Amino acid sequence: MSKLDIITIPDPILRKLALPVERVDDDLRRLADGMLEAMYEAPGIGLAAPQVGVSRRLIVLDVSDKEDEKKPLVMVNPEIVTRSDERRIYEEGCLSIPDVKVEIERPAAITVRYLDREGLQQELSAEALLATAIQHEVDHLDGRLIIDFLTRLKRDIIIRRFRKQARTDA
Repeated sequence: MSKLDIITIPDPILRKLALPVERVDDDLRRLADGMLEAMYEAPGIGLAAPQVGVSRRLIVLDVSDKEDEKKPLVMVNPEIVTRSDERRIYEEGCLSIPDVKVEIERPAAITVRYLDREGLQQELSAEALLATAIQHEVDHLDGRLIIDFLTRLKRDIIIRRFRKQARTDA
């Protein structure tokens, strides 16, 4: 697979509701591998298919420390089934909104149901950074971005900056 480019705002695909994956096959596994490669190269800890121009419900993550062995996680059609009442604030960045960080309060622990890269149903309980990363990537599948947690004014300033940059690059 050729190298995947990460799309940035204001590309409209980032705002679309991603469609469910109908079957897990070799094409989907190649897409997941390409997404992992793009995520590691960026570098990031998570990437959703819409961020590479594919409007499907597929995310990849790896929250392991850089010095440790890689622990990639592929989630097809992820669905958060439980959220803890306890909340945690993390400063989140996004590969589709470079150089922007937003403090976001989210449930500290979640349970997510998904298909793995073999198409088998899995359920994972996650907390701390992994829980935050999964919620961030699932937001992408629903067309939601970290800037949506900001005031309208701050969000509009960021969007204007990226639109201006896109015109300059064109």
